[in-house]
Amino acid sequence: MNKSFTLIELLVVSSIIILLSAIVFPNYRGIERQFALQRSAHKLAQDIRRAGEMAMSTKEFQGKVPAGYGIYLKQGERDYLLYADTNPPGGNERYDGGDDKIETINLEKRVYIQNISPSSLSINFKPPIPTIKIKNGQDSTTAIITLSLESDSTKTKIIKVNSAGLIDAE
Repeated sequence: MNKSFTLIELLVVSSIIILLSAIVFPNYRGIERQFALQRSAHKLAQDIRRAGEMAMSTKEFQGKVPAGYGIYLKQGERDYLLYADTNPPGGNERYDGGDDKIETINLEKRVYIQNISPSSLSINFKPPIPTIKIKNGQDSTTAIITLSLESDSTKTKIIKVNSAGLIDAE
């Protein structure tokens, strides 16, 4: 007895594979972009925590412990800053352009900061406890950061930060 596949069995399996491919491939780019948005939101939340950990551990920067560490975000941008609060020497609990930039962190491709409440924002951690200040010229108790896809602004991820240190990525 000859054991092999029949032509009909091969055609059925091939047509099932083609049908599944036709369903999956058109949605692949959309799924890929959604994952990029999700990764960016989690990375931002992780970097905010990292700034807090740097302040809590009183990490030295250029040979001394700065007045604080923080994250600076600006609406419409595709990146944000991790900074050491060194200007003035005692710090001012916000990013002012004269502070030392530790790292510029880029969001994933085609992801940007759609909205920030308040509009440009410093989240500053003052060592050693750390004391958290959310500022855009005035103090705020909560920051709401919305990340979005360039191709579809209805696809968003929201990161909430409060002055008690709770960071929530939705």
